[in-house]
Amino acid sequence: MTTPADLVFRGGPVHTLGPARTTATAVAVRNGLIVAVGEDSDVRSLIGTATEVVDLAGRALLPGFQDAHVHPVLAGLTMIQCDLHGTDDADEAVAAVRAYAEANPEAEWISGGGWSMEWFPGGTPSRHLLDAVVPDRPVHLINRDGHGAWVNTRALRLCGIDASTPDPIDGRIERETDGHPQGTLHEGASGLVARHLPEPTEDAMLRGLQAGQRRLHSVGVTAWQDAMVNPKVQQAYLTAAESGLLTARVVGALWWDRERGEEQIPELLARRGGAGRFRATSIKIMQDGVAENFTAAMTSPYLDGCGCGTGNQGISFVDPDKLRTYVTRLDAEGFQVHVHAVGDRAAREALDAFEAARAANGPNDHRHHIAHLQVVHPDDVPRFAALDITANIQPLWAAHEPQMDELTIPFLGPERAGWQYPFGDLARTGASLAAGSDWPVSSPDPFLGIHVAVNRAIAGESPEVFLPEQRLDLTGALAAYTIGTARVNHLDTRTGTIEKGKFADLVVTDRDPYAIPAGAIADTSVLATYVEGDRVHTDPAF
Repeated sequence: MTTPADLVFRGGPVHTLGPARTTATAVAVRNGLIVAVGEDSDVRSLIGTATEVVDLAGRALLPGFQDAHVHPVLAGLTMIQCDLHGTDDADEAVAAVRAYAEANPEAEWISGGGWSMEWFPGGTPSRHLLDAVVPDRPVHLINRDGHGAWVNTRALRLCGIDASTPDPIDGRIERETDGHPQGTLHEGASGLVARHLPEPTEDAMLRGLQAGQRRLHSVGVTAWQDAMVNPKVQQAYLTAAESGLLTARVVGALWWDRERGEEQIPELLARRGGAGRFRATSIKIMQDGVAENFTAAMTSPYLDGCGCGTGNQGISFVDPDKLRTYVTRLDAEGFQVHVHAVGDRAAREALDAFEAARAANGPNDHRHHIAHLQVVHPDDVPRFAALDITANIQPLWAAHEPQMDELTIPFLGPERAGWQYPFGDLARTGASLAAGSDWPVSSPDPFLGIHVAVNRAIAGESPEVFLPEQRLDLTGALAAYTIGTARVNHLDTRTGTIEKGKFADLVVTDRDPYAIPAGAIADTSVLATYVEGDRVHTDPAF
């Protein structure tokens, strides 16, 4: 006698994204596993009196999305602090800061973030804007991209930062004409203030994780790699995993302290492991900054506002020779290495480090990856496939928008601007692609990223296509957000596709993305999200 399924989807389409890229119309789930994939007739015998039957009615079923580079705990903490992500310009941001400060008179610090560089002249907000609304308490607000902070005069004075304070080696203090700090702190300079912030409590960390998880589930994300796991973040994950609150599959990338060296490896080894759905098996190394504040590491100098060369090629946060040593050692210890590289020099330095590790240790299955890859020198594109290094892409950034057109392209120059986000070239040379959002830097919604990956334009914004030869097709973009990231996270044998025997990590969408024009992909929404057959998100329209 056939044992009934717990859950059946029928009335397709079902896009399996398996090796054969087949399409079905029905899926059956029992005990959290997919037990049948096929036509409606193939699952009829599995429907019992207690079986939940979901009539897709033409809506699509896809594998659960997986985010290869995201910060849900940071995002969740921001959501419960002074959150500027819902604001659209400088005036709205300042108003939001005022409203938060008035609503939280007991807060010792006003902290949070979510402002965007494009709202302010030169991308650098002034302390005086904050002084006008919060003159009596210190304010520290992280940039939306996480690479700088906006602070008020009170914060600067409290932390002893003045005209005589030197720039740290890994950052820059934006200054007024008299040398006094202007209010924007780039990269490592943000730490001059951040280190004075009150530490979030364990309860706040856990609430932040839960808020971040809810948001990710709401856009169909069932697994991710957290790209910045310090001990407090790790403890939040462990607490959630052990108590059953963690309903996603998570790989934690333990944070590499760039101010230290190999002496930290025994500490990282002691933290390796996990519980439940959480595993800390990766190491995150920040190799450079971002192009908009000229800290992304480039092979040639940035241009100035007149198009002339400068003496600035950005910052390699880790000495390239030491990076090769560290990556080789981490590889030998069995860690996966996850490198942040925005500039072409940083990408080359990361590839050189992985090549050194391969030469010293031989091949393995650690599945190292390089994230962001805004500028990649054409000579280095084929090296990803040759070295089996996954390109961890954030597609939503590969489009014309003010931060790109006003703060990036003019300072890169035309040739180097044409090397940005080379998704198509990477795919054509055989590189493995994984996709992520870097939320809260940008939206966690995979369909917004998929839209840009396919169209190289942001829905509803500039109609100009950004480097159209670097487009991905829809299947390639979906695969990067599913099986591509599953592979990076060593989950590809259990998730990432809709196949018999895999976990029922699934999403129901309001339309079939293959049946609509490419220009409408961003309009697709997630109606329901399932992890092991349990519904973890339901849209009211479902």
